[in-house]
Amino acid sequence: MRLLLDQGLPRTTVLHLRDKGIETSHVGELGLSSASDAAILELSLKQGSVLVTLDADFHARLALSGASGPSVIRIRIEGLRAEKLASLLAKVLEVSSEDLLRGSMISVTEGNIRIRRLPLLG
Repeated sequence: MRLLLDQGLPRTTVLHLRDKGIETSHVGELGLSSASDAAILELSLKQGSVLVTLDADFHARLALSGASGPSVIRIRIEGLRAEKLASLLAKVLEVSSEDLLRGSMISVTEGNIRIRRLPLLG
């Protein structure tokens, strides 16, 4: 599974995830630091990547559009450092890889992983 990390998440998380064998890129290293949410969603869909973000806007866009992808993981824990974020994401992938492959919105809090399958409308 391939991940695309949104702006606001530590760039060095990419290195920790790659060390775990998870193909990962960061919008900053792709020159998309100031890209619109729509452009980032489009790139994620085109790449077949799961978008990882702190931003609730991506879930809202997917919900309102009725789209079936890309899958988005929203981290709702502030201040995670790169290594802890990488470990958390590895656990989320373990638990939800099937859902992510089929198209899902996932919210991750301190004690919970909430999975909603896409599309939400229809």
